[in-house]
Order: sequence, then C-alpha cells, then structure tokens
Amino acid sequence: MVTRRTILGAGAALAALPASAAFTPVDPYIRRKGTSLTLGGKPYRFAGANMWYGAWLGARPDFGNRARLARELDALLELGVTNIRILAGAEESPLKNAVSPAFRNAGNKWNPDLTDGLAHLLAQMEARGMRAVLYLTNFWEWSGGMMTYLSYVNGGKFIDMNDPAHPWPEFPDMTAQFYAKSEAVKLYHDYVASVVKLYADVPTIMAWQLANEPRPGGSAKIAEPLLPAYYGWIQSTAKLIKSIAPNHLVSTGSEGLKGSIERADVFRKAHAFAEIDYLTAHIWPLNWSWINARDIPGTHDAGAAKVAEYLAQHEALATEMGKPLVIEEFGYPRDGGGYDPEASTAYKDRYYRQIFAAVEASVKAGGPIAGSNFWAWNGEGRAVHGDHRFRTGDTAWLGDPPHEPQGWYGVFDSDETTKAIIKAHAAALAR
Repeated sequence: MVTRRTILGAGAALAALPASAAFTPVDPYIRRKGTSLTLGGKPYRFAGANMWYGAWLGARPDFGNRARLARELDALLELGVTNIRILAGAEESPLKNAVSPAFRNAGNKWNPDLTDGLAHLLAQMEARGMRAVLYLTNFWEWSGGMMTYLSYVNGGKFIDMNDPAHPWPEFPDMTAQFYAKSEAVKLYHDYVASVVKLYADVPTIMAWQLANEPRPGGSAKIAEPLLPAYYGWIQSTAKLIKSIAPNHLVSTGSEGLKGSIERADVFRKAHAFAEIDYLTAHIWPLNWSWINARDIPGTHDAGAAKVAEYLAQHEALATEMGKPLVIEEFGYPRDGGGYDPEASTAYKDRYYRQIFAAVEASVKAGGPIAGSNFWAWNGEGRAVHGDHRFRTGDTAWLGDPPHEPQGWYGVFDSDETTKAIIKAHAAALAR
C-alpha cells in the first residue's frame, strides 16, 4: 500500500508546500457555478497547455531533470499559461509504444521515483500559482492504459495499436472491453483511490480526469452493448473521486463527439452525471483527416470550417447541459508536415488563432468556454534520433508521446510566432 511518505519521498510533505499569491482567496479551490468556473467567487478563465511528461521531468533519477522542469514552468508562466494538463497514471505494459518507466505494475506496486516526481511538479506549480488537471489512465497505448489493465487480468492478452494483423477499429474495440471487466476496473479504482487520497487537500489541483480520451468503443457495433458499462464506469469513478476529494473538480477527459461514436446522446449521457463538473473537447484536424499534411495550404480552409462547426457543437451542448466547457487538446502539424523546430508554423499559428478567438468570443459573450490547453509544450525538448521516434531510455521528453514522431505537434521554446499568439491570448483573457 502506498503511503503519503512513499509518494512524496525524501522527507517532503504536502503541508510544507510553499504558499503563493494564487491561494490568497478564502476559498482556494476552483469551483463550478453553472456554466462558469470560479476562484474566490470570481470567474476563472485560463490559457493552458498539455505537458503529459511533467512527473517524469520532475523525478530525481537519471530520467528526470528538475532544473529543466523549473525552466519550462517559468517559460510557460512568462507566456501567461497558468493551467497544465498532466498524466498522473501510467501502467507497466507489454504494449510496444507504452512509456517506460511507469507509475504502477500489475501487482499494484508503485514507482516511488515517479510519484515523487509528481509531488515535486505540483509543489513547483503551486509556488508559481499554477493549476493542474491530472488524468489517471489512458484509452490509448502510449502510457499502458486500459488495454494494459485488461492484460493484467485476462492472462496477458493484448493487441498493439496499428498492428497490421489487427486493423482499425480492433484496438479501440478491444480496449473498450475494460469497462465491463470488473477485475480490471477494480485495479484501476484501487489506483485512483490511492493517488487521490494523497492529494485530496491540495488546491493546486483543479481537476481529476478519469482518463485521457475514454471512448465506449471504436465501432458502433461494439460500443452499443458496452454503453451501460461505460456509463457505469464514468459515474462510479467520478463518485469515488468526489468521495475522497470533494473540493476538486472531476471531468472525463473525453474528446467530445469524436469520442462518443459521433453521437450527441452518448456524449450527453456520459456527462450528465452530477459528479462530472465540466465538459471537454479535443480537436485534431489532421488525425481526423480534415486536412492533408502533404497539402496544408490547399486543405486548411476546409479543415478550419470543420473546426468551427465542432467548436459550435460543443459550445451548444455545454450551454444546453449548463456546464462549463474546456478545449483541452488541440494540435496541428508544422508547415509541410515536418517535425524539426526549423519547420515553419504559419498554418499552425492560424489554427491556434482560430481556437483562441473562439475561447475569447465565448468569454466576451458570457458563454460556457472557460479555457483551453494546447497540445503540447515541447519547450527545450528535441528529438534524439534522426527518425524522430521515441525509444525506451530516451529522456528528452517532448509533448509528443512515445507513439508519435517527436516534434509532430508540440510547441518548441524556439517557436516565437506561436508563443506570441499564446501570450497575446493569455493577456486577452486576463483583461
């Protein structure tokens, strides 16, 4: 059983975390009020980023780099980024693209290096007045995730994403069996309860997320019969978190309609539970074939129209359901589809402006969008290998996860035009 001493390590204690000006309100927690998020009774709106690797960077062993972590947080704060979405659960996995090291193994043994890294990260964020959104597992393979939980209880059976022998949608269809596998869900709930208890009184945490991009399946044929188990998993997990950390918000981590077999009724029901505080949407024009990486100039405008429609659909759903909305993942390739920092970002910048303009318009109109988190912050990270592929043992840590080309979507510290757009957006929200 993991203890507070185990997770913090080296004598650190949550009670000793430094105070910051961000926590001066009588109520230091972020709350939901109708379609708004509030802090100290005032609207809380934010410019945010994804930095899944924060706990790895915050660790003390060879794979961590605490000096770099401090520099990255300072760089984000300089841009006005005050909210960071972070991976707080990864499973030791047989999947070929799963990150290593991981937080836990099949026997529920925790990795003290990573739990200490997460504690250090949260302390550093609190010192800067930043807020964290922590997701507790993954629908996809790159951190082990639900497929790995299944392998823990089914005799080691699994399939790899993008395995030619198991073409799409076999991977998401098998992964979704997790919701109906009580032994796998119990292992997951044991982990959730343990980690949430450790941080139940930490205002730095804005929200816990059940998973990164949970889906009821990859195909309607498989998802339909699994919907009751999917809804049950959402409600039971959200109730569990709320029972331990009632001052923290809870959200699913869903992509939105794309993660709901394209059905508004599925999205509504999954997010209608009282324990789900706000809605989320992820927007991936290239992944969803809305643009063509080989012809970004020729396909960008058509993709932008679909982005606008997707944003409008989710804003309407949030208004209808009376809950806030966060655009918590959005990514776009560099011009020409390159991965190096030298590749230009003209169309990526246009895409960021589109997302930020929608956020600002919603805020000005009193709409439900509370903020956004771009995907993702690369900062000082650079691809180690010429093929831009992550390999076990790499410690460069980029915003692009291990299954993706390193540099595909992330924002480098040298991306001056993109950084300027982010900074201007954060300043606009502050005004």
